[in-house]
Amino acid sequence: MTTSKPRPDLRPPGLNTDEKTTLLTFLDYLRESVLAKAVGVPEPAVRTAGVPSGTSLLQLLKHLTATELNWFVWAYTGAGSEPWDDEGAVSAEDTVSDVADAYRAAITRANEVVLACTDLDRPGARSLRETAPPSMRWVLVHMIEETARHAGHADILREQIDGSTGR
Repeated sequence: MTTSKPRPDLRPPGLNTDEKTTLLTFLDYLRESVLAKAVGVPEPAVRTAGVPSGTSLLQLLKHLTATELNWFVWAYTGAGSEPWDDEGAVSAEDTVSDVADAYRAAITRANEVVLACTDLDRPGARSLRETAPPSMRWVLVHMIEETARHAGHADILREQIDGSTGR
């Protein structure tokens, strides 16, 4: 089974792996990619917007933290009274270390929910959209898509900062 701890081999899973492990391993791979782009970037570059929309590496981490908690914890398990703010507003007190740790903690919590799920077809408790609660399979695929989009954004932002490319 996959956990949120980094694997020594960060290639995608083998071809003959069960569905939940495959989905979670691809998601973990993307999560680690986003973290790798943000960790080690000095101030103020990590919080400086690289595009007119205001997106920064630190803001991406904050957004993904809330998105993990919203879909896996708030929507799927039904825990909490309100969803987390996923706008990712970065405060002056936010540090890369603190925000990365919060993202890692959200990943751990999300993975616990996934690993406890015995049926990927089972719908969650509620939805963040005006639809019926989605299945765990849908949540996993959505989070792969969401994290992959933002991993691409992080690639571009990091290249703008210091020319770093690749994973």
